[in-house]
Amino acid sequence: MSLTGLFLILFLLVHCYINAQIFYNDGGERFRAAAHFMGTNFVIRTVEIGLFAFLILHIVQGLLLWARNRARRSTRYAVSAGSKTSSWYSRSMALLGTLVLLFLLVHLSKFWGPNRLSQTMGNGELDLYTMMRDEFQVTWIVIVYICGCIALGWHLVHGFYSSFQTLGLGTHRYKGMIKGIGVAFSIIVPLIFALMPIAFYTGWIS
Repeated sequence: MSLTGLFLILFLLVHCYINAQIFYNDGGERFRAAAHFMGTNFVIRTVEIGLFAFLILHIVQGLLLWARNRARRSTRYAVSAGSKTSSWYSRSMALLGTLVLLFLLVHLSKFWGPNRLSQTMGNGELDLYTMMRDEFQVTWIVIVYICGCIALGWHLVHGFYSSFQTLGLGTHRYKGMIKGIGVAFSIIVPLIFALMPIAFYTGWIS
């Protein structure tokens, strides 16, 4: 879980940088250039296969871990310690992960899937910037994206530090620094993703 999680965190960082190009508000010129590079570079396309493999593995690992933890307790606790022993988001990783997955499925069906299908059929790349501008005029899609980004943020708050801790890197010496970076990452990256549909929907970006 920790290794696949860290790989996905790295992907989020790169994906966030590419998408943040829209905030130059240059009609999508910088974003289109970056998206073209990511969509046509052989190395990137090869890594993309590994990305999906790690994503599926991360999901399967999460489900297995959740099922194993449930199986270990034949009966529910008579008294729940609640937030006294753990945070609510650490106890809700399965739920948050499911919400992120649903958000991801919407994202793939709206952008990545149609673009890759067009390339596979020999019709070239689609204009992802124009697609975003059009899709983010639909209220329910904007709401799904914002909710998905919120769920992603809470999922990362626990997952970021836990990944390092599982690998034995969350030592007392570096614990505070890793947690601080994790919290900052968990706020900034999902916020940038959430601002994209908001910016198009409200007309901040034309």
